[in-house]
Amino acid sequence: MQNTKKELRLKYKSLRKQLSEEEMEEMSLAIANQLLKLNIWDKNYFHVFLPIQEQQEIDTELILHLLSGKDKNILISKSDFESREMTHFLLTDNTQIKKNEYNIPEPVDGIEAPSKKIEVVFIPLLAFDKKGHRVGYGKGFYDKFLSECQAETIKVGLSFFEAEALIEDVHEGDIQLDYCVTPNKIYRF
Repeated sequence: MQNTKKELRLKYKSLRKQLSEEEMEEMSLAIANQLLKLNIWDKNYFHVFLPIQEQQEIDTELILHLLSGKDKNILISKSDFESREMTHFLLTDNTQIKKNEYNIPEPVDGIEAPSKKIEVVFIPLLAFDKKGHRVGYGKGFYDKFLSECQAETIKVGLSFFEAEALIEDVHEGDIQLDYCVTPNKIYRF
């Protein structure tokens, strides 16, 4: 079986669909606990994705609790599907969240922050390989966003599943992860 992005997308979407709600909760908790072992907690600006429940994404609520407990600045994004741009907003007690037409929970508005300010990004993905390449949904939002961040921004993928040996069709513009955290393991690249 070939390990192209397209095939991996299909494989992992199907694997995710087989997870029960209970399994997803347990695995999300295990991932949040693994994150505590990373050397990232001296940073201040953290970007977190809000999960698309319909896609069985990792529940990041526990990560949000961790960050607010440590008094970190949390940024969440709004996506523009025409320009493929993401705008980042500071998450505050007053932030209103609303699902867009793709069921992505997004801030309605708020205090905007530039990509350059973000020090750690938690990245949703479908699959990743042992070299730190990832497969997302193929829209290119995160590659564009990550290319706008500082070179030293720490990129942390979050995955329910372990690494594939290799993703065959990696492009030059694909930005590699620094870490990928699964319920059982931390991969460092």
